[in-house]
Amino acid sequence: MGWKPTWPTNMLKKRDMKKRIKKLMRRDKSPASAKAPRPITNETVAEHREEVLGSARKYIYPLQHSKHRIVLISTALIIAAAVIFLSYSVAALYRFDNTSNFMYRVTQVVPFPVAKTGSRFVSYENYLFELRHYIYFYENQQKLDFNSAAGQEQLREYKKRALQKVVNDAYVKELAKQNNVSVSNQEVEDQITLLRRQNRLGGSEQAYEDALKQNFGWTVDDFRRVIRQRLLEQKVLAAIDTETQARAEKALALLAQGKKFEDVAKQYSEDEVSKARGGTFGFPIDRANRDINAQTTDALFRLKPGETSGIINTGYSLEIVKTISKNDDKVEGAHIVFNFKNLENYLNDLKEKQAARVYITVK
Repeated sequence: MGWKPTWPTNMLKKRDMKKRIKKLMRRDKSPASAKAPRPITNETVAEHREEVLGSARKYIYPLQHSKHRIVLISTALIIAAAVIFLSYSVAALYRFDNTSNFMYRVTQVVPFPVAKTGSRFVSYENYLFELRHYIYFYENQQKLDFNSAAGQEQLREYKKRALQKVVNDAYVKELAKQNNVSVSNQEVEDQITLLRRQNRLGGSEQAYEDALKQNFGWTVDDFRRVIRQRLLEQKVLAAIDTETQARAEKALALLAQGKKFEDVAKQYSEDEVSKARGGTFGFPIDRANRDINAQTTDALFRLKPGETSGIINTGYSLEIVKTISKNDDKVEGAHIVFNFKNLENYLNDLKEKQAARVYITVK
C-alpha cells in the first residue's frame, strides 16, 4: 500500500471535536443552570402589580383625558346656550315687552323681576299672569282685536293696569307683613266653596272649571291664587282701618242693648240708599243674586227670621245684617254698612316711604 497524507483527517477530527464541545455547552444552558426564580414576597408582589398597572396606564390615561375634554366641552356648550337663552329672554321681556305664551312659561321658571318695592322684588310672572287674563277675556268674550290700532291702544292701557296692580299687590304684602296678617289655605277653600254654593261659578266641577277657563283662561289653581290675594287685601284693610272697625263694634253693641235695627241703621249706615229705609234692601234676595256680596247673602240665609248677625267683612266694607223673612229660596233682609277707607290711601303712604322702581316701559 502507498502512503496517504494524514493532515486532512486530523483537520476533520478537530472540527468534529469543536462541534461536540459547542453542543455540550448549549446543553449546559438548561433551566437548572438558569437564574434561580425570586421568592414571592410583599415586595415582589408590589413590583409585579406596578408592572401590570404601568402597562395599563398607557391605555387608561388617554381615555381619562378624553372624558375630561368631553366634560369641559359639554359644560362650555351648556353655559354658552344658557347665556344665549338668557340674553334672548332679557331682550324679549325688557326691550320688546314680549307677552307670548312662551315667555310667560319662561318667567314661571326664571324669576325675572318687573319692579321692586322697597326690598321686595315683583316678579315678571305676576305681571304677565295679571295681564294675560285681561287679554284672554277681551279676546274671547268681547272679541277685541289687539292687532288693530284701537286694540293696540287698549292693550297699552291693560298693561299699565296690570303693572299697577302687581306693584300694589307687593305693597299689600308688605302691609300684611307689618300687621301680621296672612291667609290660610282653608280660608281660600271656604271662600271658593261659598261662591260655588251660590252658583256663581257653575254647579258641577266641570262647569266650574269651564267657567274659569272660558272667561279668564284660568285653572283652578290660578283661581285660588286670585282669591288668596283678594282675601289678603280685605284682611289687611280691616286690620289697618281701625276707625271703621270701631264704628261697627259700637253699632253692634247698641243692637245688643236692644236698640231697634232700623234706628241703628239710620244713625250709622253709610249706604245712603238703604239707610233711609232703616237698612232694608227693598227686594227679595236669592242665593245667586250677584248684586249682593256672597258673604252677605250667606249670612242672610243662615239666620232665622228676626235674627241679627255679627260684623261681616265683605271685602271693602263691614256689614251687620238682619233676616226679616224667608220664603222658599228667597229672603227679605236689612243691613248696616260701614265703608272702609280706600286702600290706596294706605298704599300711597307706604309708597312715599318705599318708592317703587319699575324695570319695563309699557309700549
